[in-house]
Amino acid sequence: MSVEKLEFQAETKRLLDLVVNSIYTNKEIFLRELISNASDAIDKLHFESLTNHDILGGNEDFEIFVVPDEGSKTITISDNGIGMTRGEVISNIGTIAKSGTKAFLEKIRESENKDSEQELIGQFGVGFYSAFIVAEKVELITRRAGENSAVKWISEGSGEYTLEDCEKDSRGTTIILHLKEEFCGKDEFNFTDNYVIENLIKKYSDYIRYPIKMNFIKEDENKNKTVEVRTINSMQPLWTKNKSEIKDEEYEEFFKHQFHEWEKPMEIFHTKAEGTTEYTALLCIPSHAAMNLYYADYEPGLQLYSRHVFIMNKCKDFLPDYLRFVKGLVDSPDLPLNISRELLQQSREVKKIGKALEKNILKQLAKILKNDREKYEKFWNEFGKSLKIGVYNNLYDEKAKDDLKDLLLFTTSKENKLSTLAEYVERMPESQKKIYCAVGSSPETISQMPQMELLKERGIEVIYLTEPIDEFAAEAVKKYSDKEIQSINREDFELDDEESKKEKTVAEEMTKSHEDLLKDVKNAIGEEVFEVRLTSRLKSGAVCLATAAQGPSLNMEKTFAAMNNPFMKAMRILEINPNHEIFKKLSGLHALGKDSAEFKDFCKLLYAQALLIEGIMPNNSVEIANKIADLMTR
Repeated sequence: MSVEKLEFQAETKRLLDLVVNSIYTNKEIFLRELISNASDAIDKLHFESLTNHDILGGNEDFEIFVVPDEGSKTITISDNGIGMTRGEVISNIGTIAKSGTKAFLEKIRESENKDSEQELIGQFGVGFYSAFIVAEKVELITRRAGENSAVKWISEGSGEYTLEDCEKDSRGTTIILHLKEEFCGKDEFNFTDNYVIENLIKKYSDYIRYPIKMNFIKEDENKNKTVEVRTINSMQPLWTKNKSEIKDEEYEEFFKHQFHEWEKPMEIFHTKAEGTTEYTALLCIPSHAAMNLYYADYEPGLQLYSRHVFIMNKCKDFLPDYLRFVKGLVDSPDLPLNISRELLQQSREVKKIGKALEKNILKQLAKILKNDREKYEKFWNEFGKSLKIGVYNNLYDEKAKDDLKDLLLFTTSKENKLSTLAEYVERMPESQKKIYCAVGSSPETISQMPQMELLKERGIEVIYLTEPIDEFAAEAVKKYSDKEIQSINREDFELDDEESKKEKTVAEEMTKSHEDLLKDVKNAIGEEVFEVRLTSRLKSGAVCLATAAQGPSLNMEKTFAAMNNPFMKAMRILEINPNHEIFKKLSGLHALGKDSAEFKDFCKLLYAQALLIEGIMPNNSVEIANKIADLMTR
């Protein structure tokens, strides 16, 4: 049979190089990864057999077999799962297809030293490629269920691999690791020793629901030796045990195996419900957000079991999208084994279970916020964006928003720390009637905005909205504890005290008395601005931009543009400080002639200044730069 020699995809080669050449601290993890892959392969076969029973070929006794061999210095892991075709071998092993692994490599490229590479390998996990941590050569022989032909894949972890057709008696995959010399010794890393491997299986894979078997030599009293096949793992699903019987380490290992998590979960939920709807749920909040959590290629959803039998891997119908970061499974005897996705969407049981899970998760988060602020802030830094998305997505559902708004955290101008809305309101002086917020790219940028000067002078705390979703969430909440949330970037911003009201009245009267000037300023700038007015919100600043009280803000406009929706435009209002020297200069130039080039240039520079304060580059940046140069040389 001909042997085909192929090169790994460039990214795969880079990953292999890192695995082979990095000093990996947890060398034994390869066994867990390969057994997990074998378990997944059986899951896939079992799932496919629900609609195509013939694919089993009469063999429904699923198993994983592990054979350490001291003589050949190998360890073999075999399964009778779904197997792979030649094309699937190339796709799944020769190419990195999963965005998580691509994200891993992108993170690697940002790293500056070998220690950070090692840390990242551990953080992301490397699945099948972890075999090369302990093996100098890996052979893979696989036959797809329902196919007659098999294929052999061999690689030494360098830049290439070989493929050839071969014979295999039955479906499934066999992986043979030709171990490096250092893993065939006498210590705990002797992976040719049956008892070392047995202990590792019990440690990492005891809850795998398919039998993991090994051969052991049994010697009787006459010293006759026979081979005894033992099942190493208990196979009792962890979630079926009583919580009091489960150690924290067991939960941690379960999530590491079942959901390919590297670190222990941040929070674990193990709930059982009986009554009209019966179910068991074992969920977790991971320690870190997936790098593609908010991208289209991320697949949220919980694993679904019925009577401990795996039904579906990514069931999206239990939890709302804003809880997409939650991982875990639901096992319910009330759901049939052959339930389809269409039936799931219509299932009353699924809706009831989902509502109960959502309520339980939010209740636990509220408890953490109250009792362990440091832990909650760690959660918030990883997943807070999801809760803000949840508030916005429930724009017209007041009950859903009420469940979430007490969990929101925002950085504020008070010591630049995270605060709940309740904490902000508690700190408000009695005279303050509104919750004030400001939009900007960072706390530092917002703090330097000219609009902030007045609030600092009056000692008013401001909530900083620094992420694109923040303003959407704040406007969705609208009110908290009967206090309206007011953006200082909107045209209707005003303070409640008498002095501010008087200053606003004066500014409005001056706007009317300078109506012709302001109209000509708008004409000089063009259609980019909706209105030009004088303002009382500025102290030492010359100009600022505000947006209409209703409709998109500047931040929203930028967000919509990034989403390829450039038609959602903010109604921009240029506000000028009538007490600033620049206004006097503007008035003087206008008196000399509204059609003069100098007046028009001055107006455009004012507008460009307001844009730059908002972090927006003027459309005609070269023209503006030339006008500044002309002004500097006069």
